[in-house]
Amino acid sequence: MNQKTVLRIAAVISGISGVVILTGVIYPIVSYNSIYSKNYTKFVSPLTGVTEKSVQSTVSNTITGTNNIDYTDASTWFPGAAGEGDFISTQVKYFTISVPKLRIDNATVAIGGRDLNKSLVQYPGTALPGKRGNSVIFGHSVLPIFYNPKNYISIFSLLPTLQKGDEIDVNYDGVSYVYRVEEMFEVYPTDIQVLDQDYSDSFLTLVTCVPPGDPTNPKRLIVRARVVPPTN
Repeated sequence: MNQKTVLRIAAVISGISGVVILTGVIYPIVSYNSIYSKNYTKFVSPLTGVTEKSVQSTVSNTITGTNNIDYTDASTWFPGAAGEGDFISTQVKYFTISVPKLRIDNATVAIGGRDLNKSLVQYPGTALPGKRGNSVIFGHSVLPIFYNPKNYISIFSLLPTLQKGDEIDVNYDGVSYVYRVEEMFEVYPTDIQVLDQDYSDSFLTLVTCVPPGDPTNPKRLIVRARVVPPTN
């Protein structure tokens, strides 16, 4: 085999590899928008002084790099909803959640933490599991091909594949609770009312950036679940 043939083969292999890698990066983002995103109820900012134009401007700034956001810091996900100091606790406590469909088993949720590299994070001021109110939990996501349910950087990458009726198990202070998914929808970072409390029952809200793997992450996926009453 002469040198030209070897170079041609190497070029073909390199080209195919490039296409495979590019497809692996772009396809998950495109497929999310075409398969999952269209199924969610859109929740567009109704906040006073917030318009669709201003929201799109914020997203545009993120895409062009004007906003340098660290998405592993939970305090950056809903700007203006809480300050950095609200995420700091003098005594950090934990509880765990499991999502059987996503193979997430006893993942740690930090109460008062903010580093999504190390754990899931409960948003400060939201209800504790099993209590009346809305317990809001943030988790990071990356390209689905890198999904690892034991790695907190990728733990919520497959969150969009959940469906109504799927169950989430929570263990808090030695007590186990089962929550059942009731709705899924997308919001912008300005839609901080998803953090509001509803004391009619015990709710659990899982939040991640979408589309998974999109470095701009312009939206937040909200998975809202309600506690399942224990059977006697």
